[in-house]
Amino acid sequence: MSAESPGLSEDAASPRNTVPPEAAGPPPLVRLLQEFTLEANRYVDSAGGRNDMHRTDLNALAVIMRHAARDQIVTPGVLRKELNLSSPATTALIDRLHSSGHVVREREGADRRQVQLRMTPKAYRDGGAMFLPLARHMGAAMANFTPEELEIVTRFMNSMIDATVRAGEEAARGPGPEQAPGQRPG
Repeated sequence: MSAESPGLSEDAASPRNTVPPEAAGPPPLVRLLQEFTLEANRYVDSAGGRNDMHRTDLNALAVIMRHAARDQIVTPGVLRKELNLSSPATTALIDRLHSSGHVVREREGADRRQVQLRMTPKAYRDGGAMFLPLARHMGAAMANFTPEELEIVTRFMNSMIDATVRAGEEAARGPGPEQAPGQRPG
């Protein structure tokens, strides 16, 4: 035993054998979430590629679908903001989705100048076909869990999504006055 490190052998107390906390990596559960995200992105790339659709196209359809489910209007501005795109990139995206028959532009309501975006039945059919294998495999995997376990996982995933949104908003704002660029918090 080393006199400087009671209870530790010289080897264990050696600086060569210590791993700085920042090099240890994220906790195992966070690593699993990262792995899930990576695999989900690979699936989206494969499914979209087979259908000549970019990841941004699929993300745009997901945004439109989410808003439609909440009975909310989607405009090019909403799409631009949610996907963090420039105005020209948003226009090109909408043109691609319109040309492929996945989105229509409509002018409804009191302000006829406002363009509203709606998914077409073709978009729902194509999306369903693209994501059917994923839904089938996920459904089979979920069948191995009780409703109570799925409720806990659902709460957990909602918390992780909220945390990721907050982290994204923080990252978009940049470092605060107490944190210099490149400096880790804490």
